[in-house]
Amino acid sequence: MGDFSPTAKDAAFHPGEQALQERLGVRDRMAELGSRAIRDHMPEQHRELFEKLPMLVIGATDSQGRPWATLLTGLPGFIRSPDPCHLEVAVVPLPSDPVIRHLKIGTDIGVLGLEPETRRRNRMNAEVIGIEADRLTLRVKQSFGNCPQYIQKR
Repeated sequence: MGDFSPTAKDAAFHPGEQALQERLGVRDRMAELGSRAIRDHMPEQHRELFEKLPMLVIGATDSQGRPWATLLTGLPGFIRSPDPCHLEVAVVPLPSDPVIRHLKIGTDIGVLGLEPETRRRNRMNAEVIGIEADRLTLRVKQSFGNCPQYIQKR
Protein backbone atom coordinates (compact mmCIF):
# COMPACT_ATOMS: atom_id res chain seq x y z
CA MET A 1 0.00 0.00 0.00
CA GLY A 2 1.03 3.62 -0.49
CA ASP A 3 2.03 6.39 1.89
CA PHE A 4 -0.99 7.51 3.90
CA SER A 5 0.45 10.60 5.56
CA PRO A 6 -2.07 13.47 5.57
CA THR A 7 -1.96 15.93 2.72
CA ALA A 8 -4.25 18.83 1.94
CA LYS A 9 -6.09 16.70 -0.60
CA ASP A 10 -7.06 13.90 1.77
CA ALA A 11 -6.76 15.39 5.26
CA ALA A 12 -10.51 14.75 5.72
CA PHE A 13 -9.86 11.01 6.05
CA HIS A 14 -7.79 9.15 8.64
CA PRO A 15 -5.16 6.61 7.54
CA GLY A 16 -7.51 3.62 7.92
CA GLU A 17 -10.09 5.23 5.64
CA GLN A 18 -7.37 6.13 3.15
CA ALA A 19 -6.08 2.54 3.14
CA LEU A 20 -9.57 1.18 2.45
CA GLN A 21 -10.13 3.75 -0.30
CA GLU A 22 -6.77 2.80 -1.86
CA ARG A 23 -7.69 -0.90 -1.72
CA LEU A 24 -11.00 -0.21 -3.47
CA GLY A 25 -9.36 2.05 -6.05
CA VAL A 26 -11.34 5.16 -5.09
CA ARG A 27 -8.83 7.17 -3.06
CA ASP A 28 -8.44 10.06 -5.52
CA ARG A 29 -12.20 10.35 -6.05
CA MET A 30 -12.86 10.28 -2.29
CA ALA A 31 -10.13 12.86 -1.61
CA GLU A 32 -11.80 15.23 -4.06
CA LEU A 33 -15.24 14.57 -2.57
CA GLY A 34 -13.93 14.90 0.99
CA SER A 35 -12.41 18.30 0.29
CA ARG A 36 -15.85 19.56 -0.83
CA ALA A 37 -18.16 17.81 1.64
CA ILE A 38 -16.18 17.61 4.89
CA ARG A 39 -15.51 20.99 6.46
CA ASP A 40 -13.65 22.27 9.52
CA HIS A 41 -16.67 24.45 10.35
CA MET A 42 -20.46 24.26 10.15
CA PRO A 43 -22.22 25.94 7.25
CA GLU A 44 -25.20 28.08 8.25
CA GLN A 45 -27.72 25.34 7.40
CA HIS A 46 -26.00 22.91 9.84
CA ARG A 47 -25.93 25.53 12.59
CA GLU A 48 -29.63 26.23 12.04
CA LEU A 49 -30.52 22.53 12.20
CA PHE A 50 -28.61 21.85 15.43
CA GLU A 51 -30.17 24.88 17.14
CA LYS A 52 -33.75 23.74 16.52
CA LEU A 53 -33.34 20.10 17.59
CA PRO A 54 -34.82 18.64 20.81
CA MET A 55 -32.16 15.89 20.91
CA LEU A 56 -28.54 15.24 20.10
CA VAL A 57 -26.63 11.96 19.89
CA ILE A 58 -23.03 11.98 21.08
CA GLY A 59 -20.52 9.17 21.10
CA ALA A 60 -17.11 8.67 22.64
CA THR A 61 -14.68 5.81 23.04
CA ASP A 62 -13.32 4.45 26.29
CA SER A 63 -9.65 3.80 27.06
CA GLN A 64 -9.88 0.43 25.26
CA GLY A 65 -11.37 1.97 22.11
CA ARG A 66 -14.90 0.68 22.73
CA PRO A 67 -17.63 3.07 21.53
CA TRP A 68 -20.28 4.49 23.88
CA ALA A 69 -23.21 6.64 22.79
CA THR A 70 -25.95 8.58 24.51
CA LEU A 71 -28.90 10.80 23.69
CA LEU A 72 -29.00 14.32 25.11
CA THR A 73 -32.41 15.98 25.15
CA GLY A 74 -33.88 19.39 25.88
CA LEU A 75 -36.26 21.98 24.56
CA PRO A 76 -35.34 23.31 21.10
CA GLY A 77 -32.64 25.90 21.70
CA PHE A 78 -30.71 23.80 24.25
CA ILE A 79 -28.07 23.50 21.50
CA ARG A 80 -26.49 26.77 20.44
CA SER A 81 -23.90 27.62 17.80
CA PRO A 82 -22.28 30.93 18.74
CA ASP A 83 -20.08 30.75 15.62
CA PRO A 84 -19.38 28.28 12.77
CA CYS A 85 -16.71 26.43 14.77
CA HIS A 86 -18.47 25.78 18.09
CA LEU A 87 -21.53 24.13 19.61
CA GLU A 88 -22.73 24.73 23.15
CA VAL A 89 -25.03 22.07 24.58
CA ALA A 90 -26.94 23.14 27.70
CA VAL A 91 -27.01 19.65 29.22
CA VAL A 92 -24.50 16.92 30.00
CA PRO A 93 -25.07 13.19 30.40
CA LEU A 94 -26.36 12.10 33.80
CA PRO A 95 -23.73 10.83 36.28
CA SER A 96 -25.08 7.29 35.76
CA ASP A 97 -24.61 7.50 31.96
CA PRO A 98 -21.49 5.51 30.89
CA VAL A 99 -20.56 8.20 28.35
CA ILE A 100 -19.92 10.83 31.05
CA ARG A 101 -16.89 8.84 32.27
CA HIS A 102 -15.28 9.31 28.86
CA LEU A 103 -15.88 13.05 28.42
CA LYS A 104 -12.95 15.23 29.38
CA ILE A 105 -11.36 18.35 27.97
CA GLY A 106 -9.61 17.30 24.76
CA THR A 107 -11.80 14.22 24.15
CA ASP A 108 -12.76 13.66 20.52
CA ILE A 109 -16.43 12.78 20.14
CA GLY A 110 -18.91 12.05 17.39
CA VAL A 111 -22.08 14.14 17.17
CA LEU A 112 -25.27 13.43 15.25
CA GLY A 113 -28.12 15.87 14.79
CA LEU A 114 -31.21 14.24 13.34
CA GLU A 115 -34.56 15.74 12.35
CA PRO A 116 -36.73 12.66 11.70
CA GLU A 117 -39.68 14.51 10.16
CA THR A 118 -37.53 15.93 7.33
CA ARG A 119 -34.91 13.13 7.36
CA ARG A 120 -32.15 15.76 7.68
CA ARG A 121 -29.07 14.70 9.56
CA ASN A 122 -25.76 16.35 10.16
CA ARG A 123 -22.64 14.73 11.54
CA MET A 124 -19.77 16.30 13.32
CA ASN A 125 -16.48 15.13 14.71
CA ALA A 126 -15.70 17.48 17.57
CA GLU A 127 -13.39 18.07 20.51
CA VAL A 128 -14.72 18.71 24.00
CA ILE A 129 -13.26 22.09 24.99
CA GLY A 130 -15.51 22.78 27.96
CA ILE A 131 -17.46 20.63 30.39
CA GLU A 132 -19.42 22.03 33.28
CA ALA A 133 -22.27 20.68 35.41
CA ASP A 134 -24.86 21.93 32.92
CA ARG A 135 -23.01 22.53 29.66
CA LEU A 136 -20.74 20.93 27.05
CA THR A 137 -18.76 23.15 24.72
CA LEU A 138 -17.53 21.54 21.51
CA ARG A 139 -15.09 22.66 18.83
CA VAL A 140 -15.79 21.43 15.30
CA LYS A 141 -13.09 19.28 13.75
CA GLN A 142 -15.16 17.95 10.83
CA SER A 143 -18.72 18.81 9.82
CA PHE A 144 -20.72 17.13 7.09
CA GLY A 145 -24.25 16.31 6.06
CA ASN A 146 -25.43 12.72 5.73
CA CYS A 147 -27.66 11.23 3.08
CA PRO A 148 -31.22 10.54 4.33
CA GLN A 149 -31.32 7.25 2.39
CA TYR A 150 -31.60 5.01 5.47
CA ILE A 151 -34.03 7.15 7.44
CA GLN A 152 -37.45 5.69 6.78
CA LYS A 153 -40.60 7.79 6.80
CA ARG A 154 -43.22 6.05 8.94
